Amino acid sequence: MWQLRERAHPVLTDEGGAILDEYTGRWSQLTPTASAAVMLLLACPTFEQAADRFAERYGIGSEQAAADVRAVADTLTAQGLATAGDSPSRRRWWRWWR
Repeated sequence: MWQLRERAHPVLTDEGGAILDEYTGRWSQLTPTASAAVMLLLACPTFEQAADRFAERYGIGSEQAAADVRAVADTLTAQGLATAGDSPSRRRWWRWWR
């Protein structure tokens, strides 16, 4: 299941959005379509459902929608703002005693 990490604080609207990484203090700016993809990824239990709803919303083919949603998810995961698995972040385990 795709989800934002605890350290990521989103501000998402239909006009765009941003995600704050509290560890670095950096904001990642999102286009309106990227913001919609993140909202759908957070709202839907599966990636496939998020891609289907994205396709319906923008009137595009399911393959293109899946590629677009996957690109947003992969980019945020690569930046360390999201995780694709259920396992907790390594940093949380390292800081378990805090």
